[in-house]
Amino acid sequence: MTGFASARAEHNGWALRVSVKSVNHRFLDVKLRIPEGFDLYEIRLRQAVREKILRGHVEVTVNIRPSAGAALQINNDVAHAYLKAAEGLRAGAASSGELDVVALLRLPGVVTGAAPEVPESEEERERLGAVLTGCLAEALAELEVMRRVEGRHLAEDLRARTARIAEQAARVRELAKSMQPAFQRRLEGRLKELLSGTGLDPQRLAQEAALLAERSDVSEELDRLRSHLTQFAQVVEAGGEAGKKLDFLLQEMHREANTLLSKTPGVESEGLAITGLALEIKAEIEKLREQVQNIE
Repeated sequence: MTGFASARAEHNGWALRVSVKSVNHRFLDVKLRIPEGFDLYEIRLRQAVREKILRGHVEVTVNIRPSAGAALQINNDVAHAYLKAAEGLRAGAASSGELDVVALLRLPGVVTGAAPEVPESEEERERLGAVLTGCLAEALAELEVMRRVEGRHLAEDLRARTARIAEQAARVRELAKSMQPAFQRRLEGRLKELLSGTGLDPQRLAQEAALLAERSDVSEELDRLRSHLTQFAQVVEAGGEAGKKLDFLLQEMHREANTLLSKTPGVESEGLAITGLALEIKAEIEKLREQVQNIE
């Protein structure tokens, strides 16, 4: 599920900010952006994410800057070297453009004390790691609140779609009950064409119609579909790590819908109606599968 959150902290003259953004993804994919030299904290930060998020593309960005009261110094030698080089370029190009002081301050080495450095002592490194981890935990907690709100809306949509599938399946069941007379009429018409008016044995005709109806019986598929819908609802209500379970159940539902289509050829109006309902069920299942990709 999607969301964004951030948290801030201060440590030893540095202002820390950790932001977390998540978007939908079938698996867990963590991308970490951290200042150069601070790679030693990468494993613990990734582990903190894995403990809270199971699915999704997650981007974690760590910013470390001087706090408001931190002292900065200008390296005049480096700044003047940049100015001299800029003046030479401007004279050679016959340019009258003014030098941007802010841009000059952003050049490497001009401002000292602006680039964070990893603490030298093991004890101080551990303190900084604890602050970073705590900052990330705060951002993840805020992100979880947003994801839960989205999850409640998503659960409502899942319930509405499964209810529509159950309603369509119930209509298929009612239509299937009236199929046998249609099979008999269809079989009788075919036999008349083949026998060219020769008399038909009513008992034999009934047997063939019953056999055709049995081959096209969809009651088992409907029973399994109903069972899958019940399990689907139970998993949604239970919460927790539900995404993979729901995805599996939807695959099974999709298989039953395909079987419905294969067993109900266009036998008069009833067969056409069942085909239409089976297609609607497949469409709802596809929409559910898209939504389930957002669930852990």
